[in-house]
Amino acid sequence: MNAPPLSLLTIILDTNPHAWALLTPTLPLSAAIANLLVFINAHLAFNNSNKVAIIASHTQRAEFLYPVPSQDDSLQANGSAHNGAQNDLDGDAKMVDSDEGSGTAAGDDANHYRPFRHIQTILLSAISKLYKTTSSESLTPTTSIAGALTLALTYINKQSIALSTTTSSKTNADTFVAPSDPNLIQPATLNPRILILSVSGDLAHQYIPIMNTIFACQRLTIPIDICKIAGDSVFLQQASDATHGTYIALTHPRGLLQYLMLGFLPDQSSRKYLVPPTAVGVDFRAACFCHRKVVDVGFVCSICLSSKSGLSTVLCWNYSVRRRKAPHV
Repeated sequence: MNAPPLSLLTIILDTNPHAWALLTPTLPLSAAIANLLVFINAHLAFNNSNKVAIIASHTQRAEFLYPVPSQDDSLQANGSAHNGAQNDLDGDAKMVDSDEGSGTAAGDDANHYRPFRHIQTILLSAISKLYKTTSSESLTPTTSIAGALTLALTYINKQSIALSTTTSSKTNADTFVAPSDPNLIQPATLNPRILILSVSGDLAHQYIPIMNTIFACQRLTIPIDICKIAGDSVFLQQASDATHGTYIALTHPRGLLQYLMLGFLPDQSSRKYLVPPTAVGVDFRAACFCHRKVVDVGFVCSICLSSKSGLSTVLCWNYSVRRRKAPHV
């Protein structure tokens, strides 16, 4: 008998202040976070072992909103002295999923399920801290989706290693049970997926790192779901199509919760029995390496396979250097 798969949902929330300011009359950020919390609670309610991680894709950085690094690791990063025993053996910061690491305490509410209350308190505190530490000089119209995807992949890899280590230890302790025993519960597997809530426009300047993360997710069979609240991005469509994820562009942003519950709540195992929404007409255009703009017609260098917007820039600089260094015959 196989144990139910553990679903790890990694949510990338686009926290670009410029984009959310334009969306304020339709969907304020506070309303979007409230809808997102209901969606997270529904995901955790499906299985007691389900996990969730939330990453902010901000203007010039990407950072975890949940779970958050412990306070001891934050002090160590700022140069304060402590014993360092809270860190993992590989040097990673210890991530906590309770109120201890956020510096806030959730009130005891008999009408609120405590794990849901934990996530709500930590998430709201982290978002408030994120905007308080954002200066006006660092505001840009873009968002760090590539950095957020990289953080998501590293967290998924860390959770996969932790699950395999726990499973192998439990298997070694239960070696006296016959493998053919039908009552033996097989170790659970981890089904990771990434959900991006995007409100920003095109990300042509991040073309190379975004495509690298897309290929990594494709190789690891990690679907990337896109909930496009506002704006239009060519590469997010390609990410969803290449990883067999779900892409939904919201026509009515006020109904965000309904889109999340009906389109993105089922995991990989449940989607086999459902008819997921499909994106019509995926834009497969690429960005040129010279101007970082999406082009309809481009020229590809035969040496480095980079796409150029004009014929004058198609000659690879590597070829030019080699040609100058070539000996005269």
